[in-house]
Amino acid sequence: MQKASAKLQEIVRGVVEPMGYELVGVEYLSGYQGGNLLRVYIDQEEGINVDDCAAVSHQLSGVLDVEDPLPGQYSLEVSSPGLDRPIFDAEQFERYVGRKVNIKLDPSIGGRRKYKGLLLGLEDDHILVEVDGEVYPLYLDQIQEARLVPEF
Repeated sequence: MQKASAKLQEIVRGVVEPMGYELVGVEYLSGYQGGNLLRVYIDQEEGINVDDCAAVSHQLSGVLDVEDPLPGQYSLEVSSPGLDRPIFDAEQFERYVGRKVNIKLDPSIGGRRKYKGLLLGLEDDHILVEVDGEVYPLYLDQIQEARLVPEF
């Protein structure tokens, strides 16, 4: 997961939020399946459907064409965060304390990149994750990808 630049996030936020949606996060993936992909995750209390994604995509495409914040060609994808919701920032980590998470780090810590466990909380610039009874402090700036583990 590559978080988009602050400028790009603000452009997207300026379209998504006035339409009544929550901006969950923005990813920009270069070299994705032979091209570039701008992925935007939106949500709202009632959930997201295809019409919501289409409406945001239509509005956002126009603004991105005018602002032109990305070099070259790219595909735009607007999506619901889904059951395995991505987590992008400290505020979102705080929201999901007590839930199970999957974390991928870059670089690894002690040879380990993947952690699946209970999100215990935040302290300064790291999160605390309990995996098999052991608590690991993981620095926010080393988290490559974080997602909730779906609970049924």
